[in-house]
Amino acid sequence: MAENKNSCNCNKKTLRDIDEKKKLINRLSRIEGQIRGIKNMVENDVYCVDILTQSAAVSKAFDSFNQELLNKHINTCVVRDIKEDKDGVIDELMTIISKLTK
Repeated sequence: MAENKNSCNCNKKTLRDIDEKKKLINRLSRIEGQIRGIKNMVENDVYCVDILTQSAAVSKAFDSFNQELLNKHINTCVVRDIKEDKDGVIDELMTIISKLTK
């Protein structure tokens, strides 16, 4: 059976402390609110440039979220897996960096 490249690695988990989890969830909640705002703008026939401006802000917010999560991943999960001499950790890291930079 062919592997789905978009599937999650569901057998792995990352335990986050309460503060980190709260910070990430708060960021996502703000992004979610921005998306709802853009949807409302479209429904109300707001000028294209105004919608695109908000869309750019959401893209930057997602980029910031991803950068924070990637930084934490490298400094925790990747470092741990390298120390434990686990195979594939660098390939996995390079794959996700490639996805984030496209």
